Amino acid sequence: MIRRHGTPRPAPGRALLLLAAGTALATACGVAACQARPADDFGAPEVTALESAPPPVRVLDGKPTTAATDAPTRLIVPALKLDAAVDAVGVDRRTGELAVPPSVDRVGWYRFGPGYAATAGSIVVAGHVDRADQGEGAFFRLGSLEAGDEITLTGPGARTRSFRVVARERYRKTAIPLEKYFARDGAVRLTLITCGGPFDPGTRHYRDNVVVTAVPQPSR
Repeated sequence: MIRRHGTPRPAPGRALLLLAAGTALATACGVAACQARPADDFGAPEVTALESAPPPVRVLDGKPTTAATDAPTRLIVPALKLDAAVDAVGVDRRTGELAVPPSVDRVGWYRFGPGYAATAGSIVVAGHVDRADQGEGAFFRLGSLEAGDEITLTGPGARTRSFRVVARERYRKTAIPLEKYFARDGAVRLTLITCGGPFDPGTRHYRDNVVVTAVPQPSR
């Protein structure tokens, strides 16, 4: 268990994902596996700054509070031609990994962290890169996103919230800093996670996790 703000919260296991999404379309490092490899990282300093920024605080009835957490319903990424339904997910108690939706066309919002209306912390959405029995996943080309690409998160009542990409990073699954990307404090940001990097035909899993960070766009 990881305790955040004094409340026990399930935490994804060190393998973090991923996600059972590592069964590539090819039996070896074929086209699908190679396309899932992201370009060079960028934006790490921006992510560190977001992590350490003091969150905004509202005062209601004399008590400090943050906006209520609520579940996102859709994720739209024009650069990926992606419009995916979002399911609320937790942690698979058997494996300790994030329980991503079984359908590769859907993505999962980590329901024990910040939600659509968050004013602080990391709104985490994870998705499959691919599966042998279903083909390319919603996040198959996540590693191709560039700085400035727009992302729209839809919440209850068809409300929308716009974000822009500021960072794309890749980690070995055994080395990803989970507390950094599943944080409940610091500036609000949207964190998208999937598999990537080299594909191991022996284990039929990708070696790495690809992490994209986006920040809210000013209201128009």
